[in-house]
Amino acid sequence: MTAVETQAICAAAQHDHEAALRFITCGSVDDGKSTLIGRLLVDSKAVLQDQLHSVQRSGETDLALLTDGLSAEREQGITIDVAYRYFATPARKFIIGDAPGHEQYTRNMVTAASSADAAVVLVDATKLKWENPNVELLPQTRRHTLLAKLLRVPSIVFTVNKLDAVEDPTVAFNNIRAALLDFTDKGGIEARAIIPISALKGHNVVEPQPGWCGYEGLSLLQVLEQLDVTPAETEEAFSFPVQWVEKFASSADTSQGRRVFWGRVATGSIEAGQEVTVLPSGQTAKVAQVLDHVRKARAVPARHSAGIVLDREVDVSRGDWLLAAGAFEPSRELSATVAWLDDEPLVAGRVYWALHGHRWVKVRVKRIVHKLDVNTLDEHEADHLEPNSIGHVDLALQEPLATLPFERSRTLGSLVLVDTATHKTSGAVLVR
Repeated sequence: MTAVETQAICAAAQHDHEAALRFITCGSVDDGKSTLIGRLLVDSKAVLQDQLHSVQRSGETDLALLTDGLSAEREQGITIDVAYRYFATPARKFIIGDAPGHEQYTRNMVTAASSADAAVVLVDATKLKWENPNVELLPQTRRHTLLAKLLRVPSIVFTVNKLDAVEDPTVAFNNIRAALLDFTDKGGIEARAIIPISALKGHNVVEPQPGWCGYEGLSLLQVLEQLDVTPAETEEAFSFPVQWVEKFASSADTSQGRRVFWGRVATGSIEAGQEVTVLPSGQTAKVAQVLDHVRKARAVPARHSAGIVLDREVDVSRGDWLLAAGAFEPSRELSATVAWLDDEPLVAGRVYWALHGHRWVKVRVKRIVHKLDVNTLDEHEADHLEPNSIGHVDLALQEPLATLPFERSRTLGSLVLVDTATHKTSGAVLVR
């Protein structure tokens, strides 16, 4: 690799580090997730006066309405779908995903968490028996935290909300904090921070409230400003899901009339001269040229769009993968953790469509190995997975796929299961 290409990849990696932080809010129903986001937007001055006026009810500003945009959400006072909002501070830019708290909308929370750099898990102090030193957390708090861990969300931040509404906020925060530490310790989860907040009044959300609840740390926004984005998977071997084939490119183009295969580099990096293998055909070819998103010839690292021109014509279509030659061993057998999202239970013998990158393959459920108890984090033998449960499953694929364990690669280690009849998203698959 030339010095210029190395410099380009390093510059792209630096750009990733400085990119906007994508985070989600999650937790149980009515924990104050939408209100928290509204508070962040208002106190960071990301909301115009006419927007504030439009979310007033009986003279009071309802911060939750800044993200609850669906008519059904406004009527019921709940979040149903993921709502994304954008704001910036002098320190950095942010993309917020307001995930639903209802158990029946867990699939939407999984969708939001799959691409998040951080998860802010809200805990409503008013719903817990905070006077008890052994306070028990709500199941949905545990479920969302566990899903964030399974989906490899790099940073998990806990916020204990509505402490302004309890009789002794200091005792409540200390007891709930102890319960969260016990839960994360048993689950092998690293909590970046546990912060007492009041989303309604703004305590410790944007500006710190020193000494409140005995807490002397940073505000939530200050913590978020210090978190890193998910690093690009540049250390793994090159992989590239083909999204679009540009046929018969113009002879005036640098591609010299050859087809250009466009997509986003999943792992590793690509430059001219590398040898690649096409999956599923197994054909090999050398890369004649790599184009970036503005059609400039250069090396391209993971997480960036590229157009790849091969040195000879081979059969490549949308859904195929270009892989570093000899670096992967495609397999028809997968052992995976599955977050089950369908209304019908998952049982052995069922056949689904699996989406990996842009490739669809049929998959059969061979065996349900065990189910995870989200309350105790213990594993139990099971013959099915009910809606919103998590378990370990063995899968048989109709065609081989090149995968990596999800712990190593979010892209190569994840699949989506889709019902063959209804075309509903049925499960999130994480390769073990």
